[in-house]
Amino acid sequence: MPRSRLTGVLSAAAAVFGLLTVASGGMALFGSGATREAYGSVVPFVLWFNFLSGFAYLLAAYGLYTGRRWGGALAVFIATTTVLVFLAFGVAVALGVPFEMRTVAAMSIRSAFWLGVA
Repeated sequence: MPRSRLTGVLSAAAAVFGLLTVASGGMALFGSGATREAYGSVVPFVLWFNFLSGFAYLLAAYGLYTGRRWGGALAVFIATTTVLVFLAFGVAVALGVPFEMRTVAAMSIRSAFWLGVA
């Protein structure tokens, strides 16, 4: 059981976020050609990072919910790596890599969420 109501809410949110991230990333990576095309100008390293991070979100949700010390440490790791990938994305955009504005929004939400959890 979670140690507090807040931890329970955060772990549930992390689990939902993880499931949505894996589903969305999986469709963008492995969906039909039309589905992949609908995602527009994806930045491959960001897409792969987010897809794989979805599994880490699920693991962190479990760790947080069960009160494991590593759950919090994993949340810090996710927050740190998300911010670093967001910065690398910014560099890629500055260098002229095509991108979608929704990636900026999604990375902002991911960064804020995991920084808050951490």
